[in-house]
Amino acid sequence: MTVTLVPSLTTPPVPARPDPLGVLGVPGEINLDHAASAPCARAAADAVAELLPWYASVHRGAGALSRRCTLAYERARQTVGDFVGARPDDHVIFTRNTTDAINLLARALPAGTTVVTFAGEHHANLLPWPRGSVRLPVPAGPAEAVRALDAALGELSRDARPGLPVLVAVTGASNVTGERWPVAELARVARRHGARILLDAAQLAPHAPVDLAALDVDYLALSGHKLYAPFGAGVLVGRGDWLDAAAPYLAGGGATSHVGAATHEVRWATGPARHEAGTPNLLGAVALAAVCAALADADRDVLHAREQALLARLRDGIAALPHVVELRTFGAGAPRVGIASFVVAGRDSADVAAHLARTHRIGVRDGLFCAHPLARRLLSEAAARAGRTDLPPTALRASLGLGTTEADIDTLLTALATLP
Repeated sequence: MTVTLVPSLTTPPVPARPDPLGVLGVPGEINLDHAASAPCARAAADAVAELLPWYASVHRGAGALSRRCTLAYERARQTVGDFVGARPDDHVIFTRNTTDAINLLARALPAGTTVVTFAGEHHANLLPWPRGSVRLPVPAGPAEAVRALDAALGELSRDARPGLPVLVAVTGASNVTGERWPVAELARVARRHGARILLDAAQLAPHAPVDLAALDVDYLALSGHKLYAPFGAGVLVGRGDWLDAAAPYLAGGGATSHVGAATHEVRWATGPARHEAGTPNLLGAVALAAVCAALADADRDVLHAREQALLARLRDGIAALPHVVELRTFGAGAPRVGIASFVVAGRDSADVAAHLARTHRIGVRDGLFCAHPLARRLLSEAAARAGRTDLPPTALRASLGLGTTEADIDTLLTALATLP
């Protein structure tokens, strides 16, 4: 099959590869699965290696090792908070990942809170919320998302009991399509109706700056393993009142200010410690902070331009393949991060992924990407848009990162064009 992989009139040249994090990789392996877990940054590995000889308890010792580790942990908290634009009174709570962070917030909601989400969310932002939550349909575009939220919150303000809180929970960028959601506009709508808003930044933060204060969102969750710091740490950042009023996410040492002799005679700590019981993941926090610091020092505009050029190369190449159909929620030109999902007509997605790995040493994701309602809808819409009845029930996803090159994209496109 002959195919034009990169249409010369539409695809800009890819800028030279900057490498502010020193992303690690295996020679010969093409990793196009960053949206699931990004490779480790040298900045994260070096920070962990430097601290390892000093590893000791945090907040629990007077020795030099413990004091150094406590200082490193709290500095990491400050660095991560600065990276996401945390306000002075926000809590920065270390968790395991985005899923853990959102579940923590779900546990901390005041009684009677209504949560409003869209059906296009990752399962981590669909499943933790209490019964009675409102799930809005997947919108056709960003403007429709804003209108739908405005209408839903207006209806809630009329029908719900006065004074009951409302939380809007929305992704910053889809893990299926990479399309960016209009977070600032949605936040303005939430404010107008007296609601709070949570931003799932798991897919957005690795690709673009995120600023709670500038976006005017109340809470933010992200994962270190998607941000080149795969050491088991994530964060929930946001307003402290609900978090301080809620029962601790975990009960145990470090979350208390006093425990008496009688059963249940306990005073819980306030601030991040309230929800960080047990020995914390010091190395995960330090690794995440190291990446945040490195990205904060990098030229994000240059990184963005390069990623967008690579993404255009990938999407233009996919569009040139008659047997490959891209999935999308919004219009074809909607802003997005470096993610593209697609199907190969007449071919099982798992088989294609296995062939790419076995024959071309390319790693991509196949399935429904922990966003089953959205992925199934997009597959149905893709079949209708392409006028095909032979599309598989699952998809493939190629996701780019700081280590991705033009050669990686071209190898994938050639492999898709020459599938046996």
